[in-house]
Formats: sequence, C-alpha cells, structure tokens
Amino acid sequence: MSHAPVPPRFVPTLTEVFQPAPATLPTLASGEAAAPGTLSPEQQEQMIMRVLQRIDMTLERRLHEAVGQLIQEHTEALVPHLRDEIERVVRQSVNHAFDQEVTQLPFQP
Repeated sequence: MSHAPVPPRFVPTLTEVFQPAPATLPTLASGEAAAPGTLSPEQQEQMIMRVLQRIDMTLERRLHEAVGQLIQEHTEALVPHLRDEIERVVRQSVNHAFDQEVTQLPFQP
C-alpha cells in the first residue's frame, strides 16, 4: 500500500506580489511618452527595424541551438548503426584479403 508523500516541513510561500513593469513607449520631442498611434511613419519604421533586428538575433541564436541539439541527437542515434556497418565492411575486407592470400599460396600435398 503506498502512502502519499509527506510535504516538507518548511515550504516557502510568496508573500509579495510583483507587478510587471509597464512597457516604455518612445518619447516625443516634448519629452512625453508617445502612444503607439501617435508615432510618425519614420518612428514607426525605426521601431519596426529595431524589433526585427532583435527578433533576428534571438531567432538565429535559438535556431542554432535547436539545430545543434537535433544534430547531436541524430548523431547519437546513428552511432550504433555506423559501428555495425563499419564492422561489417572491415570483416568483409579482411575475409576477402585473407581469401586472396590463401589462393596465392603454393599448393603443398
């Protein structure tokens, strides 16, 4: 019969609630925060370019990590098959070489 696990005697609890920091909006020349709809087309284009650059850097890093992990996993999965194939080829080569050598020995009755 299994028993339910006993919880630890001292369990940390959250006593303070943290609110996320408000997103900072670009400021206008007057020093006031600009609402998203009040940006000039040039400011919007600059913001889009900065966001795309950040996405590009993050995406490139994450894709590099993901592809590296996939390559590692596939390589590890291939190792047993590669070993088997290498062993088979080496055995065939040794047998073939041995057979050739034996056939070239002078026959002695």
